[in-house]
Amino acid sequence: MLVFLGAVIVVASVYFLIKQYESRMVLFAAGVLMALVAGNPMVALQAFATRMTTGGLITAICSVMGFAFVMKYTECDKHLINLLANGLAKVRPVLVPGAVLATFAINIALPSAAGVSAAVGAIFIPLLIGAGIHPAMAATAVLAGTFGSMLNPGLSHNPFIAKLANVDVMEVIAVHTTADLVAVVIGAISLAIVAKVLKEDNGYVDEIAATSLEKQVAFDVKILYAIIPIIPVVLLILGSSILPAIKMGVPEAMLIGAIIGVAVTRKNPGEVTTQFFAGMGEAYAKIMGIIIAAAVFVSGMEATGLVEVFTNMLINSEGIVKLAATFGPFLLAVVSGSGDAAAFAFNEAVTPHAAKFGLDIINMGSIAALGGALGRTMSPICGATIVCASIANVNPMELAKRNAPGMIIAAIAVMFILL
Repeated sequence: MLVFLGAVIVVASVYFLIKQYESRMVLFAAGVLMALVAGNPMVALQAFATRMTTGGLITAICSVMGFAFVMKYTECDKHLINLLANGLAKVRPVLVPGAVLATFAINIALPSAAGVSAAVGAIFIPLLIGAGIHPAMAATAVLAGTFGSMLNPGLSHNPFIAKLANVDVMEVIAVHTTADLVAVVIGAISLAIVAKVLKEDNGYVDEIAATSLEKQVAFDVKILYAIIPIIPVVLLILGSSILPAIKMGVPEAMLIGAIIGVAVTRKNPGEVTTQFFAGMGEAYAKIMGIIIAAAVFVSGMEATGLVEVFTNMLINSEGIVKLAATFGPFLLAVVSGSGDAAAFAFNEAVTPHAAKFGLDIINMGSIAALGGALGRTMSPICGATIVCASIANVNPMELAKRNAPGMIIAAIAVMFILL
């Protein structure tokens, strides 16, 4: 009976997530309700208290968002984006796949999907339209690259998986790097083919966008400013493999990047400090908040016996484990617009038991996170989709339709790579 009631609550939670209710509220409320039904309400509150002080997650996630806020304040992110925009303007025959790859690269350094969609979209979308690309295709090209954050050490999923597997965050990224790159290449090629088939890769005329294109090409890019956003990632990569002497954690790398940013741009150090801590607060509220709420949700599932039942079902039907890990988060992300809620819930509940399915924790955790990201990238109600569609003045569904073939093929491909 408990399991049945738990299942009903989970189904209701999925419904409310699809209806775009606040995800943290839905996960938290469902977890507490399941714990109450099981007669052990404290287990949910204890899960809340435990997860809100998980050191490795807080330091990595909050420091990355703090650095991102500093890059926005110093406008180093704008120089990086315009540097790549200038390069795109010179290779018009491959504008669509080039925009996908360029957005992906920028998203590595600036890991917020919605933030990158706004910053990159404001420059790339008018540039593409001005070059003759249909507005819907221009917006889709930017949206398709918004999962580059998978390669950022501070992306919430990477330290989360690293803690589950008890390894360094760079080891997690090393495992799924090939899958990430294969996915974005598939997405870029697929979108180029769709653009060609729909005849949206040239011929569109928009005077306003053409004028914007001229302005972007004329932007005075400072190379030194443009490379600052990638400094922390470079330091982490060098320290993890090439130069062990400079091995450091994510917070240290982000702080070094922020300090260099202040020194190079000569912005007010006091305001930079304010922005860094504002970013940290934003990260805790929005990103750590989902992680904490997911922990409460899973504690409720455990209290009702749902996790045990689901795990046993997967053990007895090993053939569906890979599909569940990949397409469970993928499909929920498509219909809810967020890959985080599904991926965190799956990784909290199932991924610790990966060995029972003959899989590695890092691989299972990575496919759940990447599956959620790919699904979110073809969701018409995702925040990043809506931002890109608004800039291009088109319906968000037009972006989802164009992205769907590439994201589905990419999800299948990465499932075979990681699992």
